[in-house]
Amino acid sequence: MTTPNTAETMTEDQSAPGALTDGFHLLIDALKLNGVETIYGVPGIPITDLGRMAQAAGIRVLSFRHEQNAGNAAATAGFLTKKPGICLTVSAPGFLNGLTALAHATTNCWPMILISGSSEREVVDLMQGDYEEMDQLAIAKPLCKAAYRILHAADIGIGVARAIRSAVSGRPGGVYLDIPGALLGQVMDEVEGAASLVKVIDPAPAQIPSPDAVQRALQVIKGAKKPLIILGKGAAYAQADDLVRQFVETSGIPYLPMSMAKGLLPDTHNQSAGPARSLVLKEADVVIMLGARLNWLLSHGKGKQWGAPRSKKFVQIDIEPKEMDSNVEIAAPLVGDIASVLTALLDGMEGAWTKPPTDWTDAVKAKKDANVARMATKLQNNNTPMDYNGALGALKRIIAQRPDAILVNEGANTLDFARSIIDMYKPRKRLDVGTWGVMGVGMGSAIAAAVETGQRVLAVEGDSAFGFSGMEVETICRYKLPICIVVFNNNGIYRGTDVNPSGSGDVATTVFVENARYDLMMQAFGGTGIHVTNPDELRRAVNAAMDASIPTLINAAIDPAAGKESGNIGNLNPVSIVGKKDL
Repeated sequence: MTTPNTAETMTEDQSAPGALTDGFHLLIDALKLNGVETIYGVPGIPITDLGRMAQAAGIRVLSFRHEQNAGNAAATAGFLTKKPGICLTVSAPGFLNGLTALAHATTNCWPMILISGSSEREVVDLMQGDYEEMDQLAIAKPLCKAAYRILHAADIGIGVARAIRSAVSGRPGGVYLDIPGALLGQVMDEVEGAASLVKVIDPAPAQIPSPDAVQRALQVIKGAKKPLIILGKGAAYAQADDLVRQFVETSGIPYLPMSMAKGLLPDTHNQSAGPARSLVLKEADVVIMLGARLNWLLSHGKGKQWGAPRSKKFVQIDIEPKEMDSNVEIAAPLVGDIASVLTALLDGMEGAWTKPPTDWTDAVKAKKDANVARMATKLQNNNTPMDYNGALGALKRIIAQRPDAILVNEGANTLDFARSIIDMYKPRKRLDVGTWGVMGVGMGSAIAAAVETGQRVLAVEGDSAFGFSGMEVETICRYKLPICIVVFNNNGIYRGTDVNPSGSGDVATTVFVENARYDLMMQAFGGTGIHVTNPDELRRAVNAAMDASIPTLINAAIDPAAGKESGNIGNLNPVSIVGKKDL
């Protein structure tokens, strides 16, 4: 008797099973399908193998020393590329570390997706004490633009698509994607799995402004005697650089760039009013907000720096309708994306457009020229130890010679002085602490800038700000990134000269170890460390590092007495009347 071939005896209902896929591969395939090329994160349970498999699939996976810094890198990547930056973390503590960066991205209106592994729902919901048990989705929801959890492998494609569209559409922001560990191991038919993936089409569609709103805005602008344009980082994010320039130059209106909008037009442009900030904010009668918000960074559009109450009319261009009238009355709200709104305004300006009165533009230019001249000598000093003017004057000249370099900047005095002293010449070349003023974003931002653009990066850090993320110098050395870090070391926060008022043996709360050598920290990981004491040494060291394109940290000794309390926002510190004389 002949044994029949098994395949020949199978009925149609008993066909051989097809190949299988699993949650690991579906998630990676969904990300790749939507153009994700880089993941920033920290490996660990339950996402270690996910990182390995993503790397094997051709995605660049950069491992950090702390999830908050990886998240800051992902947020910066979102700002630079207009695509969601991806941060991958472990559950519970790792998720919480990344959550600060996610909230920071949402506040800044930058697209980012935080993907975190999590414990199983049935255990979490009964609070049975699982490994790193936490209801991460509930915690994330109030702090980001959207939050989703995927429970079934067949839903991975649609879950990733929802996260991407939520992150970039309308006003961009952070999105949380919760991935229970068991999801990654779920299996399904490979063909069905491939069919379940979704490629997001037109994730951030244009939002066209109302024609009536455009005409209203043009009438308000035409009636101005002292108009002013304020450029915000939303205008930089939009990447509508040619339209921004065309609008500014066609209008003839002076413009004031917020810190991360510097370089949309060169800070040396004849219409730039940066060095005349106090004058233009106080005297302007019509203010055009272009991707900027009237939040604390602009004193909410009121107060002494804005002159007489209700003396101005505001034209605000924003993609979010709820932003209008958030602090003051907006006479001409323009809801839409930057490119669409500027195109409509420029169409309406064709023909006989009248530029602002020359007495206004001449007054702005005179104030600007006077302030620039007043600062010129201060920025040329070669004092030892350095003050902020001399040190930043040296860096100002370096950026002028290297306009393609990306400047990362954080600190108190280091930030406040640098954003007014160092001119920028091209868009999205300046990265700093953003809307919240968060310290510790520097190393993550610097790493993302180097990875996403391939350009050399100069990170100018206060010694306090550097301390939040300084361990990432190992990450910079590991990946051999072209980043030069300058730590302005004045032995403390604001100043290194404060004294403990109690007279006890402890140093003051704002004082660090005297004459610390941060440069040796970089050397420990194989990078180049340099210690400098005057602006000429600083200039030579930075130029050498930028030419070599190798990981470098320059410890720049700053006079401990050179700083001031809270930089330029000391007014936000509450003052105690009781006992004040004793301090």
